Amino acid sequence: MSVTGESPNATPPNATPPHSRHVIRPGWFTIHVVNRAVAWLTRRGISVMGSRVLAVRGRKSGEWRRTPVNVLTVEGRHYLVAPRGHVQWTHNMRAAGGGELHLGGHVQTFTAVELADDDKPEVLRAYLRRWKSEVGVFFPGVGPDSPDADLRAVAPKHPVFRITHTPTPT
Repeated sequence: MSVTGESPNATPPNATPPHSRHVIRPGWFTIHVVNRAVAWLTRRGISVMGSRVLAVRGRKSGEWRRTPVNVLTVEGRHYLVAPRGHVQWTHNMRAAGGGELHLGGHVQTFTAVELADDDKPEVLRAYLRRWKSEVGVFFPGVGPDSPDADLRAVAPKHPVFRITHTPTPT
């Protein structure tokens, strides 16, 4: 990683990563019960283990798209990890370069930079340490105690964005 925190081999903006076909689609219960319940609580200001509602502009429609996410903090930096792979919000994030995180009436705008696969092991380890019981099924064969090489092997399947909060426009 360079001094600026940017990896020289990071995915270029708007590029489609080679593993972009890796998607684990949620089932009916997750879509209609779990995600809706978490989003409902989060919209009312109740964070479920770090949950926020991510709002990002659609890359084709330009309309705001929303989905519940977990914000991870590692050494003072904030990240969004896509445990289900290259899902719609990750494609939209690449195109938009940022978005908003909502918790109740509080909105935080942010910019986002996608991490290169070689820069992901520490973040994936922290993510699995925090939410393995919730997302471990999407990371078969690896966990928070896995060696860097094993986490690096699954890294292409799981986009990770470092987010930097920006002042909210008034």
